Amino acid sequence: MVDFNRNNAVTGTAAAYDEGLRAYMLKVYNYMALALSITGLVAYVAASTPAIVAMLYRVNQAGQPVGFSLAGYIILLSPLIMVMFLGARMNSLSFRGAQTAFWIYSALMGLSLSSIFLIYTNASIARVFFVTAGTFAAMSLYGYTTKRDLTGFGSFLIMGVWGIVIASLVNLFLHSSGMYYIVSILGALIFTGLTAYDTQRIKQNYYQFQGTGEMEGKVAIMGALSLYISFINIFMSLMQLFGNRR
Repeated sequence: MVDFNRNNAVTGTAAAYDEGLRAYMLKVYNYMALALSITGLVAYVAASTPAIVAMLYRVNQAGQPVGFSLAGYIILLSPLIMVMFLGARMNSLSFRGAQTAFWIYSALMGLSLSSIFLIYTNASIARVFFVTAGTFAAMSLYGYTTKRDLTGFGSFLIMGVWGIVIASLVNLFLHSSGMYYIVSILGALIFTGLTAYDTQRIKQNYYQFQGTGEMEGKVAIMGALSLYISFINIFMSLMQLFGNRR
């Protein structure tokens, strides 16, 4: 009888733990989905507002952006500054502060990505978005369910991200179409892999921070941010490879 009660208690604890993890992951995905919605809405409104387009871009006679204005470069760099701010101040920020910073970041990202509605057709944007969503969902599910430790794999991919950043900066001066496509292909592959790695890391963070109150919420925000960044980069890489220009 004692063993039976003990087994029931262990089973009940495990079930409650699994339920808590699922609720935590759902919270992370909801944060990410809301951030993506803000980004998409801001990007569409900005691209549809001539005054904002004129402020952010230099456009040709066909109305397509051919480069960023000074304000555009500032907006382009602002999401990177926000990510650095969140990483440096996460411990000192309140949960509401971290949440607000995440929404501001997603809005700034929308402004910086508004050019896609000027360059690509709406049909191809929708098509690539759904392909990205399917790819992201499959890799996130793999990261959630796999028993394999992806830590070493993730470290290798993070080094690949730095390689992409350096190559992209170099190509700003070289204007090589070949390097442009190589970077896009590598970006899609690397951030697809990072989706699985980040999902597993978010699970591990739940094990570490569950029951810590505000800190648990802030860690969920950071998890949503990492998944959001992977999604955006997969989407942009695929748009550059498969998007139909206007």
